[in-house]
Amino acid sequence: MKEILAIVRLNRMNQTKRALAEVGLPSITGRDALGRGKGLVDLQLLKGAERGYEEAISQLGQSQRLIPKRAVLIVVPDELVDKTVKTIIQVNQTGKPGDGVIWVMPCYDAIRVRTGERGDAVLDDA
Repeated sequence: MKEILAIVRLNRMNQTKRALAEVGLPSITGRDALGRGKGLVDLQLLKGAERGYEEAISQLGQSQRLIPKRAVLIVVPDELVDKTVKTIIQVNQTGKPGDGVIWVMPCYDAIRVRTGERGDAVLDDA
């Protein structure tokens, strides 16, 4: 099983939930998130700030704004990873900076608290 963590735009969260439910993956967790990608960083300013140049440090605060996003967490059986990732990309890809990022990580076990079930039995089986 794999854990998929996707950072998406605020205005795409409802579409993402709907699309995942339509492909048989209704069980997700969503959280508020703040962040920025490398595209919003002036790398010259960053290098100058690292060297201790006060001019760069004073300007750096203007370019380091954190953008509100949503974090979507979903755990799926290995065979549903591609389907899940493709669905998230289809809904969120605009071709512009800020579309988000997806991480796929190993997940070693899952336990349903109510029943004690373990492993893939806990997951959606689209």
